[in-house]
Amino acid sequence: MSDIIQLLPDHVANQIAAGEVVQRPASVVKELMENAIDANATTIKLIIKDAGKTLVQVIDNGSGMSVTDARLSFERHATSKIRSAEDLFQLHTKGFRGEALASIAAIAHVELKTKQEQDEVGTQIVIEGSEVVSQDVIVTPKGTSIAVKNLFFNIPARRNFLKSNQVETRHIIDEFHRVALAHPNIQFLMYHNGSEVFNLPESNYRQRIVNIFGAKTNEKLVPVNEETEVVKISGFVGKPEYAKKTRGEQYFFVNDRFIKSAYLNHAITSAFDGLLKDSTHASYFLNLKVNPKTIDINIHPTKTEIKFDDEHTLYAILRASVKHSLGQFNIAPVLDFERDSNLDTPYSYKDVNNPNTPKIEVDRSFNPFQEKQFAGKQTTAFKRQTPANWDSLYVGLESKSTQEQQDFSSIQFESEDQTASIFKDDSQVETKQTTFQLQNKYVISTIKSGILVIDQHRAHQRVLYEDFLQHITVKESMSQQLLFPVQLHFSTQEIEIIRQVKQDLEHTGFQFSNISKDNIEISGVPISVPESEVSVILEQLINDIQNEVPDSNFSSTDLLAKSMAKSLAVKTGQSLTVMEQEHLVNSLFGCKEPNMSPTNKTTFITLSVDELEKKFI
Repeated sequence: MSDIIQLLPDHVANQIAAGEVVQRPASVVKELMENAIDANATTIKLIIKDAGKTLVQVIDNGSGMSVTDARLSFERHATSKIRSAEDLFQLHTKGFRGEALASIAAIAHVELKTKQEQDEVGTQIVIEGSEVVSQDVIVTPKGTSIAVKNLFFNIPARRNFLKSNQVETRHIIDEFHRVALAHPNIQFLMYHNGSEVFNLPESNYRQRIVNIFGAKTNEKLVPVNEETEVVKISGFVGKPEYAKKTRGEQYFFVNDRFIKSAYLNHAITSAFDGLLKDSTHASYFLNLKVNPKTIDINIHPTKTEIKFDDEHTLYAILRASVKHSLGQFNIAPVLDFERDSNLDTPYSYKDVNNPNTPKIEVDRSFNPFQEKQFAGKQTTAFKRQTPANWDSLYVGLESKSTQEQQDFSSIQFESEDQTASIFKDDSQVETKQTTFQLQNKYVISTIKSGILVIDQHRAHQRVLYEDFLQHITVKESMSQQLLFPVQLHFSTQEIEIIRQVKQDLEHTGFQFSNISKDNIEISGVPISVPESEVSVILEQLINDIQNEVPDSNFSSTDLLAKSMAKSLAVKTGQSLTVMEQEHLVNSLFGCKEPNMSPTNKTTFITLSVDELEKKFI
């Protein structure tokens, strides 16, 4: 039998490696920006077109590469970061695998321009699908510029799996945020389709957070600082009153590398125990500095998961640090229920002398009943004069009252005839209840063939969905004006999403009086929307658009109606009156598609009499 095992060609191996390294354009952004950081760049510029599908370009002013290094950087397992296996446990850099550029070059058109400071000219290399097309000497500034064009041009199946431009742009911005937050000492710029999205100057950590998420974020942050032998913790957590429905603003950095850790996230959640509302998540931006020997980075293809040697100790320290910060800045409640902080003496008055007690002079010999002499006249205080003819006031009252009693005894009152009505009053009519609520989740109604069981949350979603969809389509809806406009603060990225769906929101009844860089002012809301739910609806809408942007088969109108219906529908566990139950049932069966919710889940089931009888056999 002939041999069947053979070595793969380099371009095929690179394409296979690209399946792990490059999942979407955001993966290319991450790898190129981390390489720029490792090159000691102080300014990094990211340029993307068509959500990275057409172009991803990273320009830095780092150390650059020589001619040999530039050519060798596109070979597999070529890296300047490690020399031996022991170096894997002493990592202080980002990239170390040596597969990033080789994998990217295997599935895209790559153009590299680089120059070291001491060289007079630089190097330009053009690669298409792992094949070097050209290598020239060019004039270029110090640093490196890598342009990745036409991603997945030779793998059309992978390209078809990419999401819409809006989703891919969100993933790119997420990666940009992660890298920029980890390195506030570096200036970052981002351009998308020719327009500037971010311009983050070199700053401290707090300013970097504010520059990314908006000026209003500054008042939401509570500093966390703790240094132990195991870990050094620094950063910020968000105040409980600003907790969001989504998990967007949650960042862990270990040795300046972004990670995801459900275990450490639970430590933060337990520190906020009792301070957060239901279904809300606290924000945090925490940096953890640990000994590189105590962690293993090389356990996940994207390096977003890290294995710690002593997770339990780290969990306890992190939880205690956050809890201490919340208590130190009077965020957490105190145990002294009798103490009123408003009565505390201010620090500026603690050394001030007590005020002098005013002197009160009292005439202790004063007697109000003593006779006094005024201008030759003698008077007695509080002496009343009794009239001499006081008894004449009551003459004739006795005889008059007797006469009135005799007069009233002869009066007769006319009584109305009592007639029985053949119709009962509304109060006497017994209303027959046709619906019942089970476990505050299901509405049960009787039908001719048996029993109808309705999921109240899904049913109400269907009713609201069709209602909103009709309003948006017809472009006619009722709006109630607010006495005081509602002001909401969002990040730059979230404001841009609101701008995109502003017209559709106005068709549902929302009215916007002002939309600025990080602030939205709403002067009118739909009639069915309470003012307190406005922020919840918009947060849910932004999250849905970021994660579930419709493909070409669906419109943004459909997504908007689904998102608003999900936010406003009655929740499981909410008690409904008999009238509300009947209205929900009637409204559901007035819909065009009562069987399914907007998310294609069953809204009701029927149990026939035969099925019930089988249960008793």
